[in-house]
Amino acid sequence: MNVKSKGLLGTMSTLFVAASLSMSASMAADSGNNASKNLEEGKQIAFSRPKGNCLACHMVIGGMSPGNIAPPLIAMKSRFPDKQVLKDQIADASKRNPETAMPLFGRHEILTEAELDKVVDYIYSL
Repeated sequence: MNVKSKGLLGTMSTLFVAASLSMSASMAADSGNNASKNLEEGKQIAFSRPKGNCLACHMVIGGMSPGNIAPPLIAMKSRFPDKQVLKDQIADASKRNPETAMPLFGRHEILTEAELDKVVDYIYSL
């Protein structure tokens, strides 16, 4: 390989790396925007009376007129280190407590799977 070829390969490698980093940064920004959008949509669903209505029973930071018959939704990552356990609890609380008063959001199809995922993301962020 001659000197020109080595120089050209070096330049091409540098451009490839730069393009890859730029694309990664763009994808990360899009991912961050989607995550932020999902959290906001999850909050709206959780606070919505016809859908999540979490405030009927739970105190949630930023929620108006919260209930007090269920645990406050704070420090959720500490209380539910496994996010799937939280999702299962929201989807069908009767599996862990057959006497629960919590609506069975998944089993009774109160929330779609996509809505459930957004609510879980929001609640998990608290």
